Amino acid sequence: MVMTKNHSISRSSSCLRKYRILFVFGITVLCVQIYLAHIFFGLEIRSRRFSRLSSGEDSSQPTEDEDLSKGLRQLKLPPDKTSNSNKILQFQRNRTTRIKLDRKSLNFTPSCEFTGREAVSAVTRAQSQVCKQRIVNVTCLNQQGLLYPERIQSLCPHSPGFIDKPVSLGCFKDDKTLRILSGYYHVFKGNNSPERCTFLCLQSGYLYAGTEYSVECFCGMEKPSQLKRLPDSSCNMKCSGNPKYSCGGYLTINVFWTGIQKFKAQEARNMSIDGENEKPARIAYLLTVNGRASRQRQDYLYREMLEVEKSCKTNNIKVARGENLRHASIWGESDFPIKNNAQLTQFLSLNKGMNFVKSHGREVQRFITKQGLDKTFVECETRMWRIGDRKLPDGIQIDGGSDWVALSRDFVEYVANPNPDTLVTDLLKVFKYTLLPAESFFHTVLRNSKFCNTYIDNNLHVTNWKRKLGCKCQYKAVVDWCGCSPNDFKLEDFSRIRNTIDRNLFFARKFESIIDQRIIDRVEEWLYSENLNKTVNAKGYDAYWQSLYHAADLSPLTDDAQLTVSNSLARLIFHKLNVNYKDVRLLETTAYFKQNQFVGILILAEVTLQQQTVQQKRIESLVYPRHNFSTSREWLGKIQSLSVNTDYDQKEKTFRNLIGSIGPYSYPVLSYEFDTGITTPQNLSILWVDPYGRLAEVNYIQLEEMTLTGYVKPQFNEHLIVGTWHLFLVADSLLVAKMNFLVTPLAYWKNKKIDPERAKEVNNASVDSYHITEEMNKKWSHLLNSVNFYERTTHMTDNEIKINSNLDQWIDKLVQKHYEIDKICNVNDTELKLQKCINTYWSSLSPDTKADINNLC
Repeated sequence: MVMTKNHSISRSSSCLRKYRILFVFGITVLCVQIYLAHIFFGLEIRSRRFSRLSSGEDSSQPTEDEDLSKGLRQLKLPPDKTSNSNKILQFQRNRTTRIKLDRKSLNFTPSCEFTGREAVSAVTRAQSQVCKQRIVNVTCLNQQGLLYPERIQSLCPHSPGFIDKPVSLGCFKDDKTLRILSGYYHVFKGNNSPERCTFLCLQSGYLYAGTEYSVECFCGMEKPSQLKRLPDSSCNMKCSGNPKYSCGGYLTINVFWTGIQKFKAQEARNMSIDGENEKPARIAYLLTVNGRASRQRQDYLYREMLEVEKSCKTNNIKVARGENLRHASIWGESDFPIKNNAQLTQFLSLNKGMNFVKSHGREVQRFITKQGLDKTFVECETRMWRIGDRKLPDGIQIDGGSDWVALSRDFVEYVANPNPDTLVTDLLKVFKYTLLPAESFFHTVLRNSKFCNTYIDNNLHVTNWKRKLGCKCQYKAVVDWCGCSPNDFKLEDFSRIRNTIDRNLFFARKFESIIDQRIIDRVEEWLYSENLNKTVNAKGYDAYWQSLYHAADLSPLTDDAQLTVSNSLARLIFHKLNVNYKDVRLLETTAYFKQNQFVGILILAEVTLQQQTVQQKRIESLVYPRHNFSTSREWLGKIQSLSVNTDYDQKEKTFRNLIGSIGPYSYPVLSYEFDTGITTPQNLSILWVDPYGRLAEVNYIQLEEMTLTGYVKPQFNEHLIVGTWHLFLVADSLLVAKMNFLVTPLAYWKNKKIDPERAKEVNNASVDSYHITEEMNKKWSHLLNSVNFYERTTHMTDNEIKINSNLDQWIDKLVQKHYEIDKICNVNDTELKLQKCINTYWSSLSPDTKADINNLC
């Protein structure tokens, strides 16, 4: 027995020794599997936590960023999406970086301490102390919570919203793949509560709100099914903003009614009810003559409309006096009717008391962000300054869209009441500091007032949206924001207008005669075909005149370079007539178009002659800019246009500066158009050479088949040296085109005669060096040496010292090289052997039948 036992032990030991390698290997594999399982399930848990945080299934405790409510508000994600929280938090830190205000630049003491980047930037960039103080005062009020009402009570009878606390519908079972409330989702990490969430959903027009997993807020339009109702104890997670209340749980949600009914816009009537005789509506067409855009010359329009009012004996045109109009914005200056007046009268007669506005048609919170409604703006110095974030008042539905509206008289009297109710009063406080108030104010008042049942989602307009062209951020010079603007209609767009014949659309926008006069003519011919022959044969039918300057204008200020060039041209015109004069007075500058093409500039001026009797001689002349542009023989016909100017409209691909004046503080732009037959792809270099013959900037163009038209903005560090500049277009080191343009010295500063010190500063400034490397100068030296050295020497030794009495002569010498005086007519002097202006086809004083004001009376 002993031998048997020992033998068994020996056999066991032998087996262990024989299979020990396999045993060790098995143990190792098992350990590795356990380790991998631990890693896998750890990742899965973290992944689920992150997924639930972003999709509405889970939550984490408030982090170090719990006070960044605005940053968390950026997490506007649907329940099935995830987000990169690190990027969001980094963006928030960058956006809220604290910077200090330089108090030395202020002549007043701010009423509070503020370091917000946007507010400090606005104060720093503002020019006047009045504007700086206004920005500071509004910023301080906003920081102290005194600028806006915290809550506004809706007065819509069927949708007042909840009064005290939202009505609880109970606790419900939620589903990750099929949410109970699927309209909108938001995370309130540190401040979620039933009231907070319900206010957000009410603001967006949702009927129901739900809180889940402590920090999550859901909105929806459909009431939850009672089949998913759970005991209240199933929603047992405390709210992150108020632990006294429960905010759902894991896939359980507390649901609340927001206190509003589902909104449905009214339908417009197109026919009268049987037996009902509608009294025809009386329509008042309102033309506003004020605005932020520099092209809206309110002084000129107001003065001219006063003359129209005097001329109309029927008294059907009235011009409002005073500045206390709250709003008078129905149709804009770029609108045009696409149905006749009888059709509009019939339609409005059938829809008396209704209000026509166009809503944005997207999710409300997205609209709020896109429109900048969650930002505070201050207007001064003809600019809208963005100064920081704001929280919109609770308790109301926010709406908005197009700022072109048709409002009933009852509603207009309601919002314009000198003693408005609390709703209008509070909303006026909000929209006083809003970027685009007209695009939201009327919509929001309608949705929340007693007129909520008069809302028709149609502003009677068709708009020519081409967003790839219209969203170019081209208004940054007047506003701290990027927005979109519709394009002008052109003749090729007429089919869009014709297709509206069976729709309730009565106006279209935009139309501008300087962009395309033909589409306006075509629409008029379509609407009033019975007058076609009479209209087409009318004198001035194919011409258009647009005023650029009038001596009686007080605002806005005319560009000093334009004023300088216009006055110089007036002197040169009388000099060409050999009229012995001392003082020339510029009266008007007008742009003249013929057959949809820009022809030139009209200069209306007069001189007073001190002879035996005082005589005034008044003339008008047609002047056009010289196109100082040439190409090499190999490139003839390959370049359709090459032009340097300012005020380039990216949307319409044209220059708004019709006179072409460029001053020392202008920002020149090169626009180009190449022939479709040009070989592509091709790289071109653009050389900007100053009047001294020095290379100032180099730009590059890569021509492709689809980019034969475009523009280039050079970046100059300093203001421009006055004189004749040169531009070279180079392909493969060979000069293919060249042109020159004038940067005029200024004879005016802020529309007043420039003083010697300012003239010396502005007109005699020089740049020691540009940001051009020595290597680059050497590369292009063969082209730089081709600039006429005599011109450079004359400019440097002669013209720079002319700052007083010789300033006008210096300017005239430069201007006459860049402008051509073509035709001259006589206004009131029989001694001048000239054609009378009234008998010409081009003068601003010649007949223009289509613009006869008697047609309006």
